[in-house]
Amino acid sequence: MTITTGASPTPTHNTPVALARGFLTGGVLGGSLAAIVVGGVIENVPLFVTGWVLPAVYGLLFLAGPPRRARAREAAVAPLTALAMIESLEAIGRESSDVPVQFELTVAPDDAPAYRVRISQSINLVDLSDYRPRGIVVVQYPPDRPWRVRIVKRPTPEWEDRAAGAHIDSVPGPPVPSESPEGCAYGFIGLLGLLIGAAVVILLFRADLFDQDAGARSPSSTTPSVSSTSSTTVVTSGSATVALGPDQSFLDKGELHRAMDSLTKGKAKRPALTVVVQERLLSVVFAPSDTQAPQFDPGSLPFERVPALVKEARTTLGVRSPQTWQLTADNLTGSLTLRVGVTGTEGTASLKADGQGKVVRRTPAG
Repeated sequence: MTITTGASPTPTHNTPVALARGFLTGGVLGGSLAAIVVGGVIENVPLFVTGWVLPAVYGLLFLAGPPRRARAREAAVAPLTALAMIESLEAIGRESSDVPVQFELTVAPDDAPAYRVRISQSINLVDLSDYRPRGIVVVQYPPDRPWRVRIVKRPTPEWEDRAAGAHIDSVPGPPVPSESPEGCAYGFIGLLGLLIGAAVVILLFRADLFDQDAGARSPSSTTPSVSSTSSTTVVTSGSATVALGPDQSFLDKGELHRAMDSLTKGKAKRPALTVVVQERLLSVVFAPSDTQAPQFDPGSLPFERVPALVKEARTTLGVRSPQTWQLTADNLTGSLTLRVGVTGTEGTASLKADGQGKVVRRTPAG
């Protein structure tokens, strides 16, 4: 029996679904990276944790789910069986008794034009001699994915008889790849999703990132009436803040130490997750009693070193016209760390210091 081949068809790939999945994956990755960075900068613990958790949840729900559903759909649809001629084969590795072999086949369906395909399949070393160029084999593939061809190692007697007497003409042209190639469009869509995901997070928290004026970030739900030498203290179960008057600064000698003492005066010492200091605003996020997150004693800060650290960041890191500054203290790396960031028309600069106030790293503007 001779099978005459026609023009090789181009398998239809599920491009819209693949592009949508690529865009969503890029968006999740971009949003997660931005959440980690932004959450660390503004000391927003829930946002920081979300940046780590979101990719894991997405991977479990969306990346692992579709393959399982696809396999279930394929199992529910009976595969098509056809004859194929081996154009060439090449062993591409060795895995114990099974040898990975790359086949180039001409597949000749009974009711469709023949086409050429390249696949990889493991063949037992004992059976390897049964496969040779120009040999006829029986293959199966899903009706909607003709490029996912698998050689049937033990075909039925009917198909064995057909293969024994068949002759298939070669299909010219390059083989269809065994998986759907996404191409440049997939990469572009993924990159676009990554950028949009990152932009969404930055836009949602742009006020905390770029507007660090103490008056605009007043922690109290009411607007207190304060004089130039007064301060407002608000203490809750999870946080505490001290806002100074317009003519005061936490860089004034002893001011930061006195403010921190006022938050714990007459109360048992509570460990903190983060401490954030700005020109006239001190914020402390206390550690919950049942948390295992890294924490530290807020009273152990090197208060006397803070003015010098801020001065160094404002004068030696390339920001000639500093507008705002912020000091953040945390214990995320296992030891107390101070980070001072300065923002000006030249950009943002920062320095990092240890628990004694000794500078260990400088990042100039630009």
